[in-house]
Amino acid sequence: MPTTSRARVVNPRLGTYFGIFVSLLVGLTLLLLIFEELGTSDALLRWGMLLGPLALYMAIALCAPTQDSLEFFAAGRRVPAGYTGLGIGVAALGATGIVALTGVFFLIGFDGLFLSIGGIAGFVIMAVMIAPFFRKFGTFTVPSYLGRRFENKMVRLLAAAFMAVPALLMIAAELRMGAMAAGWLSGQPQSLMIILLAFVFVITGAVGGMRSLSWSGSAAAIAAVLALLVPVAIVAVMVSNFPLPQLTNGPLLRALSYPEIAQGLPTIETTPFAFAVPGEGMTHLAKRYAIPFGAVGSGAFVVAMLTVMAGIASSPWLLPRVTMTPGVYETRKSLGWATVYFGVIAMTAAAVAVYMRDYLMDLVRQAPTTLPEWMLELTRLGFADPGTSMPPAYTGFAFMRDSVLLSLPVVAELPSIALFAVAAGIVAAALVGIGAAASALGNVVAEDAVNGLSWEPLPRAARVHLGRLTIAGVAGLGVVVALAAPTDPLRLLLWSLALSASTFFPVLVLSIWWKRANAFGAMAGMACGFGVAFLMIVAGTSGVIGLDGALAAMLGLPAGALAVVAASLATPAPSRSELELVREIRIPGGEGIYDREMRLLRLKNRERA
Repeated sequence: MPTTSRARVVNPRLGTYFGIFVSLLVGLTLLLLIFEELGTSDALLRWGMLLGPLALYMAIALCAPTQDSLEFFAAGRRVPAGYTGLGIGVAALGATGIVALTGVFFLIGFDGLFLSIGGIAGFVIMAVMIAPFFRKFGTFTVPSYLGRRFENKMVRLLAAAFMAVPALLMIAAELRMGAMAAGWLSGQPQSLMIILLAFVFVITGAVGGMRSLSWSGSAAAIAAVLALLVPVAIVAVMVSNFPLPQLTNGPLLRALSYPEIAQGLPTIETTPFAFAVPGEGMTHLAKRYAIPFGAVGSGAFVVAMLTVMAGIASSPWLLPRVTMTPGVYETRKSLGWATVYFGVIAMTAAAVAVYMRDYLMDLVRQAPTTLPEWMLELTRLGFADPGTSMPPAYTGFAFMRDSVLLSLPVVAELPSIALFAVAAGIVAAALVGIGAAASALGNVVAEDAVNGLSWEPLPRAARVHLGRLTIAGVAGLGVVVALAAPTDPLRLLLWSLALSASTFFPVLVLSIWWKRANAFGAMAGMACGFGVAFLMIVAGTSGVIGLDGALAAMLGLPAGALAVVAASLATPAPSRSELELVREIRIPGGEGIYDREMRLLRLKNRERA
């Protein structure tokens, strides 16, 4: 693929740089662990675990400034596949998915698999049907691609408008979940922590755009994965003498089956479209772990899984990340890595849930007259409610869904720093999710809303400055939405995926695989899919219909697909240039279409001068 060496050369020292970052992060954790043993105040340790990693992320971003538009909007197209996959894998569900998925597994067992299966299937669909072709086109945003693919500026503007809603829901969910962990660490109000996280994002994103955000986000993703894996691996060694919890929780799960029956946990039969996913409050253990379709009905499970799959595959804040790879081949590799990272995270979340249930069952088996110290600590922290019966009953315990991941270090009686490190990892994962959604929306505002009526971009300096302003503006708007919408972050995430799936999945897939699709079909498909899904979310939340709002894509997605097909067939066929564009998209090799157009535009402007 003939492009300039500047856009193709991958820094060979990236491994060294991130090795230094990991060493600093581990050194900070060990230093705080030493301070804990020396009797340092708990408040100082908490602030150190919160502010230390944030300072490292901002330092990395400040070391990667840029004034070049390609660097600002696409990181120079030289982010290796492994780092791209790491960022996509963590940003797909963000801190909300990691924390809530662990709690959902713990409280309702295998019913939570719709998130895991849907996420992995979404990466497969993205890698096979959408991402390589989107990378070949090379535009910085999904609305830019759709507008150029259908040669229609109204398609571009409409896509930008529809993208704003799911992106803001995702930003609000991540801000709220990250602020929960940061507020618990610092003891400060969550509203103040929401502003702090937005400020950190502005610093990491506005200095160098996607260039600085890619490297600081990779560091945050590494910190999030380490914070999730290391404490659970320590517990796995304590329980099974083997440091791979993803592989060693199976025997514990099998051993839980008979005691759960003895403790009176029933086999619940529910309606096919029931969707009783635990909320933010205290929830009792009400069903056996390994029995499916007790809280989420069989029909709702399939619909929710397909919603997550389509929402991730067509996510307008994940797809632009693949344009930062050097080529189509690296894009495919990056999504392979994203699947691996996402799978490891999902399996680790399930392992945490099994270990927590096993510790709880051991406590019940002992039939103590007084609660152990770790249960008293969970109660003091507000993570659990043991009930009033003595000896305690298995079904008498209630847990906060979003506290399960934080509870494992306490239950295993690890040092307090392990608990603080997990909370800092949640903050890091939230920053990755915020960075993906907010930067994508900021770029859409700069590229497609402000300049959407022109195919020619603004001059290079003005383009970058406008991108910085829109990134800061989106961060501020995200703060307002997060503060004004006190809704469960998991609900916000599921609504965001439902709207993305209904609005963009049919249009993106058909724009690549059906040549007859035209601009009228694209506009009708996006409008119909978004409208139906939005109305279903409102109706489901208000109780007008008997379906949960998270299942909105059940009607929104097919409505969008049918609208694309019907409107395209009822209007004139695409032009010859559009058909040639589709043919070129399907050829993986060669220069990116957008890069070629920008190169020719620069030559044309140079000749005019």
